[in-house]
Amino acid sequence: MAEQTAAQVEYYSDLLCVWAWIAQPRLEEVLVDWQTRVSLQPRCIDVFGDAHEKIRSKWGREDGFERFANHLHEAAAGHPHARLHDGLWRTVRPTSSLPGHLHLKAAEAIASPAQALAYAAALREAFFVNGEDIARGDVLVRVARDKGLDAAGLQAEIDSGRAQAALAADLHQARSERIAGSPTWVMNGGRQVLYGNVGYRIIRANLEALLREDPGGASWC
Repeated sequence: MAEQTAAQVEYYSDLLCVWAWIAQPRLEEVLVDWQTRVSLQPRCIDVFGDAHEKIRSKWGREDGFERFANHLHEAAAGHPHARLHDGLWRTVRPTSSLPGHLHLKAAEAIASPAQALAYAAALREAFFVNGEDIARGDVLVRVARDKGLDAAGLQAEIDSGRAQAALAADLHQARSERIAGSPTWVMNGGRQVLYGNVGYRIIRANLEALLREDPGGASWC
């Protein structure tokens, strides 16, 4: 009997997106429950590439950071696992998610997929729980070292331009696939797209439907 091909799944997210932080346990559950049956490709999307302008333009020039912080706490209130530091966007204001995304692309090049995903989770925890500015290079490097990653190897990928090229490819792919935001699951060659605060049972149902079909071909459902 031929071995079944793993279903290809792309997972788009922005490190500074609270909904991706809320969805983190669902991502981890997929990785545990589906293991070799799903091939997960993490991709970065530019939601908070210019974080300060985004918040000020949408939430207000004068009190936008405070209003946005209040919104985050309201969003996370129904999700007890998604702890939030009280200083998020009030006193801790990363300028951009792109430095973190650049380090993630470097990590994907020098480490295993599991290590790179663990690094992404640790960066999210550093920001959302510990209130650290993950736009800062020193924070990114310290968290990488804490997760057992080679900081010199990461910097070599960045210095060579390879990490930038990988990040540019993700952002181009997001535009090509018209990804609306973070987080977004893309399955079945773009035929199944789940965006936003989607429950695990919905994700599981989509994966089950995909795996019932030929993961490399078009689904009839």
